[in-house]
Amino acid sequence: MKVVVDTNVLMSGLLFGGVPGRVLSAWSEGVFRLVVSPPVLEEYRRVGLDLSKGREPLIGLVESFVMMVTTHALMLDARPLDVGVSADPDDDMFLAAAIAGSAQIIVSRDKHLLQVTGWSGIEVLKPRPGHPKPLPLHEHH
Repeated sequence: MKVVVDTNVLMSGLLFGGVPGRVLSAWSEGVFRLVVSPPVLEEYRRVGLDLSKGREPLIGLVESFVMMVTTHALMLDARPLDVGVSADPDDDMFLAAAIAGSAQIIVSRDKHLLQVTGWSGIEVLKPRPGHPKPLPLHEHH
């Protein structure tokens, strides 16, 4: 299964853990293949560094994580969408990456992405247990 993970879920998982952290664990355990494009990867890096301001030890963590994504995710050149789909044009890069990588799932908490679930057969799912169709996450006890 190929999955696009939006920035807020990925950075929340990296820096704070919780359910978004379990999404990252599922990726590291091979439950799904992470799909990214250069614009998505750059946003991961930019947002991660912004969140690290004032907490300099986190900068190395973010940079190392971005390198790991570069190495282990499916990196694809995603052609921009011909027409805007999301009410927030910045979110279209995640849809474009899903199209380029034939990913049928985007994991996001972004209200604009959640509103376009079903577009081109792509489901936008929240990273939480109990969702009607949750991303398969392993329980860690």
